[in-house]
Amino acid sequence: MAQATAVGQHGDWGVYSYQAGNGKVCYAMSVPKAKEPASLDHGDIFFFVSQKPGQNVASEPQFIASYNFQESSKVTATIGDRAFSLFTQGKSAWLENAAEEPQLIAAMKGGSTMKIAAKSGRGNATSYVFSLGGVTAAIDATKNCK
Repeated sequence: MAQATAVGQHGDWGVYSYQAGNGKVCYAMSVPKAKEPASLDHGDIFFFVSQKPGQNVASEPQFIASYNFQESSKVTATIGDRAFSLFTQGKSAWLENAAEEPQLIAAMKGGSTMKIAAKSGRGNATSYVFSLGGVTAAIDATKNCK
């Protein structure tokens, strides 16, 4: 991945950009406030919302772990009473239904925390809590990506 430049910080969410082959990519990113189970070494865990104007991608949510997810497992993102299902590939997870992306983004903007539940390649059930403080300003800042 190209070297990213920090563009700004909004609450618990940072905004970054980098130059890709077909234009600039901007993303909002945060790390979890809590990781369960505490006994596991989770490594670096991130949640991204990317804008890739050159690829016609607007506000694409992505969850990235430092470990491979269990083959064919699902990741669940829960905000308030809404749950979203993400498919996994390697260390990354994306929404199963891309049409739900605006709904997840809206839920993130309206929520205070987001819980992510995943299964590691070793079969461990893991969960993470992300603060959504600053997420609206951070996602809005990525929209100026040119």
